[in-house]
Amino acid sequence: MEKKADTTSAQLAQPKSLTFTASTDQRFFFFKDTRTEDNRRIPVSVYGVRAGFLFPPKRDRPALQGGRSASFKAGAGFYFLNQRIDRPGLLPNTSESVTRHLRIATVYYERYLLRRKSFEVSLPIEVGYGHSRYEINDDQAGRNEVARGVFLPLGVGVSAAYQFPVVRWLRPLHWFGLNVLTGYRFILKRDVPESQINYTGLYLSVGPSFFLENLTADVKRWRQKRKKADKIR
Repeated sequence: MEKKADTTSAQLAQPKSLTFTASTDQRFFFFKDTRTEDNRRIPVSVYGVRAGFLFPPKRDRPALQGGRSASFKAGAGFYFLNQRIDRPGLLPNTSESVTRHLRIATVYYERYLLRRKSFEVSLPIEVGYGHSRYEINDDQAGRNEVARGVFLPLGVGVSAAYQFPVVRWLRPLHWFGLNVLTGYRFILKRDVPESQINYTGLYLSVGPSFFLENLTADVKRWRQKRKKADKIR
């Protein structure tokens, strides 16, 4: 007897349309001007959000299986930081304390190396536009200034994510998971005052992850079941 191919898994592994995806993204940047008393760098939390689309593979890739297959994702992100540096002397060639505001807009391309039901590994590449605003305060000298600058960052890294399994009585659990991202940020061009640092350096992200595509898939599944139930009635 001839064995038929499993077309169900093939359909799941190779979606034919784009899938919208979005997530929060908290990163730890290691700036040269944020250090401990013994001159060790302190990670600074930079918060952000990313949104884009999952693109289905155009050819068979054995490493991308398990019902959540996508060749890559691409989209845009936005990051911000409001940091008060209370210790004077951390900025190069200055003795003032500052309040730093960063705003960074990016576009990204993230190719998947491995993508299973609950685990994925990818290589994100992003380029963007950054704006810095430093409020320089020196109470002793009665000096208060605002210095602004712009820079163009390029980031490359490696990302790994794990999603929690599907539990019938608690299906929303698989909307969430864990994500680890590490990479290096290069500054392609900068136009900032001398008092501001070069933002080239390492970044790290470890924390919870939200899989919007799993939520939307469950909503679609629920609607289809409801339509079938209405037809039966």
